[in-house]
Amino acid sequence: MHGCGNDFVVFDDRAGALGFTQARAAALADRRTGIGCDQFIVVEQVPPDSDADVFMRIRNPDGTEAGACGNATRCVAWLLAEQTGHTHQVVRTAAGDLEADVLPDGRVTVDMGPARLDWPDIPLARPMDTLHLDLALGALADPAAASMGNPHATFFVPDLDGVQVAEFGPRLEHDPLFPQRANVGFAQVLSPDRLRLRVWERGAGLTLACGTGACAALVNAHRRGLTGRRAIVLVDGGELEIAWHDDGHVLMTGPVATAFLGEVELDAFPS
Repeated sequence: MHGCGNDFVVFDDRAGALGFTQARAAALADRRTGIGCDQFIVVEQVPPDSDADVFMRIRNPDGTEAGACGNATRCVAWLLAEQTGHTHQVVRTAAGDLEADVLPDGRVTVDMGPARLDWPDIPLARPMDTLHLDLALGALADPAAASMGNPHATFFVPDLDGVQVAEFGPRLEHDPLFPQRANVGFAQVLSPDRLRLRVWERGAGLTLACGTGACAALVNAHRRGLTGRRAIVLVDGGELEIAWHDDGHVLMTGPVATAFLGEVELDAFPS
């Protein structure tokens, strides 16, 4: 499945353990020798008395676990709605429960929860104003940081086409300022209600869309006085509508698509 080109392999593990180790997830996520994806998603059962409908486990292409993924949440919510007929779904993640609604036009809105803006919440390696990080690389400088269940740093640039994302992204991802590494966004403000964004994702690299990155970009842009609290974020794979509500919660709305359904012989991959 994919949301604006941010693509996922989604396994349903509710019937029993399929045995997804870090090595097996990484092998299946490989685009040449596996299935290939930006994130590897496993839908797991929750206790009968749980407030959530499912637990969504998220792995990066290197097999490491991630706390949140907005586009994957929208895809899983759409799948569950198709299975159950209920348009409202609660998806539990390592970063908390996310509520999602399938809209009449087929798009899905997910409440990504409150943006966290204190330096320990990002987290950063040392105390710092998260609106103006002491971080620079070449012509890039003065990013803002926010956590959407995973760490984000957003650089605001005058011309996104002039930024070598593939060159600067991995270096910034691994900067010592980020003890858990970081997703690095590069945003160009087109108008008070329109942003263009590219994101180097932690553990995944440059993707066609990053939902949490779009949320962080809008939050950081509004904190800087560059946009309102609602904007369309243009990503390489399409458009996401982001709204930062007065209660701190960030809502993301966008399309989802199923690329294909299939079966794979798991024993052919490392355990």
